[in-house]
Amino acid sequence: MNKLPNLKDILLDTFQRLISQFSEFTTNLIGALVIVLVGVITSKIASLILKRVFSTIGIDKIGEKLNEIDAIKKFGVEIKLSHIVSKIAYYFVMLFFLITAADKLGVPAISNMFAMLVEFIPKVITAAIMMFAGLFVSDILRNFVVGLCKSFNIASGKLIGMAVFMFMLLISIIAALGQAGINTTLLESSFNILIAGIILSFSIGYGFASKDILLNIISSFYSKNKYKEGQTIEINNVKGKILAIDNTNIILETAGGKTIFPLKVLQSEKVILFND
Repeated sequence: MNKLPNLKDILLDTFQRLISQFSEFTTNLIGALVIVLVGVITSKIASLILKRVFSTIGIDKIGEKLNEIDAIKKFGVEIKLSHIVSKIAYYFVMLFFLITAADKLGVPAISNMFAMLVEFIPKVITAAIMMFAGLFVSDILRNFVVGLCKSFNIASGKLIGMAVFMFMLLISIIAALGQAGINTTLLESSFNILIAGIILSFSIGYGFASKDILLNIISSFYSKNKYKEGQTIEINNVKGKILAIDNTNIILETAGGKTIFPLKVLQSEKVILFND
């Protein structure tokens, strides 16, 4: 006849196992906490060193140029690249210690998650660099377009410049998101449809609104070689000496003062040129 197990032995064995597991867990927990503590100290040291190095080499000057962009000023955000780089370095180094600490505790799910973050950070850094470069290029193009519109006396130069800025910035954002590993197929399709609609609407509306300006600009290409400052001409029974010719207007000095004509009259009206 089989003997029943001794209850005392069962309880004692169970208690010993609990003590052993608790002791092992406590040891692993203390080890993990020590690793985390060392990680915090190491990460802070690495962060401070990088911050001083990047401040010394003048990387913050790039951030100052970014802060001068109008879009950045409107949000009231101050970009200091040495601070951003040092923070990224802190968390990047810290993640390695957290992976080791999670392995020490025997939690592979957490260590795998931290490992994925380590792999993701370089992509985020590359995407951020692309964003900063996109901001620079977008602002340069905006200023170029605004200056070009001013030279042609186009009143809506700032609006056109801002449209160019937003267009280039959106392209940079989509490219940066793609670099970060985010699927941008739907975003790209929506962006293409939106841009096509905006361009079509803008072209039709602006074409009607700026018809006279465009005619003056076109006239300037044909008329500047025919007429020069100092010549005496007559337009619509107004006789005077040419004081100046710009991209859209011609200014005559007449007996009563100065008369300004749009350049398109040189093509559409009868002009008499007098030999001095």
